[in-house]
Amino acid sequence: MQDDLDSIADRLADLAEQLTDLGISAIREELDNPDTDGKRPEVEKRIAKARRSIDKAAHTLRGGPSSTLI
Repeated sequence: MQDDLDSIADRLADLAEQLTDLGISAIREELDNPDTDGKRPEVEKRIAKARRSIDKAAHTLRGGPSSTLI
């Protein structure tokens, strides 16, 4: 069973990495846009929140502590 959970955790980690890349792209787009207000893009905030949730899920599946801090 743990092997299956580890496999899912690995897939979640891959998704988290993809979300990180998307977040960086969102920030770059904001920096490249001359009409920006200099604030962190809302889409990047949503991406970061999703990534943190996925990181926590992967950590939980691997049998890590139940704390919300990783």
